[in-house]
Amino acid sequence: MIKLVDVNKSFSGNQVLKDINLHVKKGDIVGIVGHSGAGKSTLLRCLNALETYDSGSVTIMGNELKELSEKEVKTMRKRLGMIFQNFNLLNRKNVFDNIALPLEVWNFDKAYIEKKVTNLVKLVGLEDKIHSMPKDLSGGQKQRVGIARALALDPEILLCDEATSALDPNTTKSILELIKKINEELNITVVLVTHQMEVVKEICNRVALMEKGEIKGEGTVEELFLKPDKDLQKLLGENEVLPESGVNIKIFFPKEYSQQCIITSIARELDIDFSIVWGKLEKFRDNVLGSLVINTNEQYKENICKFLDSKSIIWEVIENDD
Repeated sequence: MIKLVDVNKSFSGNQVLKDINLHVKKGDIVGIVGHSGAGKSTLLRCLNALETYDSGSVTIMGNELKELSEKEVKTMRKRLGMIFQNFNLLNRKNVFDNIALPLEVWNFDKAYIEKKVTNLVKLVGLEDKIHSMPKDLSGGQKQRVGIARALALDPEILLCDEATSALDPNTTKSILELIKKINEELNITVVLVTHQMEVVKEICNRVALMEKGEIKGEGTVEELFLKPDKDLQKLLGENEVLPESGVNIKIFFPKEYSQQCIITSIARELDIDFSIVWGKLEKFRDNVLGSLVINTNEQYKENICKFLDSKSIIWEVIENDD
C-alpha cells in the first residue's frame, strides 16, 4: 500500500527527513511515534503530497508520487482520508454539512450524499448530533465528525495526525476503539502519527520510532517495546538499573505463559537460587505481554538458558556496560 525508499526532505537547509525507509501493508495499523520535532508530521504530509520530498521514492497504492500530474494527485487523494489534531471543522456548518463537504466538492448527487452521511454518522455513533453545530460538541464528538468526513470518499488509507493528543484519556480510548473498528470492518489501512506511546500499544500492529528525522527502529509493536535496543531505550525514557555482580538474564514471556509459571518452573525444576531484579507488563492491542530480568550466579547461566530454550521462551543475557 505504502512504500518509502531513501526519502529525504529539508527546509531552508535543515534536513528534517533522513533516508526514510518504510513499508506499510494493506490492513496494517502503523504507528509513527517520536518526540516533538522528530519529523513525524512532515513524513505524513509527504504521503498525501501536501509536502514534496527532495529525493527518494514515495509509492502510494502503486503510484510514485513524483510521477503524478496535479490532476492525478487530486484523484489519488480521494483514496486517502486524513484526520487532524484540531479537528478542522467548519464552525458555520453543522455535523451533516461538515461530513458532506468532500462529497459536495466531488459533485455527488444529493440522494447519495444524504444516504452516505447518514451511514457515516451511524458508524461513528453521532446519530443524535447530526444537526448540531461544532460549538455544541465535545472534543471527542468533534473528532468523530472529523473521522466520518475522512471516510466520506471511501478511502483505502486513513492518515491520522496526532488525532488523540487534544483529548482526555477516556475519550482517547473511545476514539482508538473507533479507528480499530474502522480498520477491521472496512479493511482500511491506517497510518497514525503520535507522540503518545500508549496510543501505539493500544491499536497498532507495527511501529516506526523516529528521532531527529531518522527512523531509529521499525517492526512489530511487541518487538520494539519489549526488546528495545539502547537507542530505543533512550527514546522511550527507559533505563534498566541492574546488579553489576552475577549474570542478568532477560526473559520475554508471551500471552501463553504467565510470569509466575516461568519463574516457579525455573526454581522447581532446576533447584537454583536467583533474584527478580526488573520486570514489566505491557498491553498490546488485545494481548498482555511482559518481560523480566533475573540475576543469578554465573555457574547457573547455562542450565537456565537451556531450560528456557526447551520451553521456546525468548531470552537474552544483558551485558553490563563498561
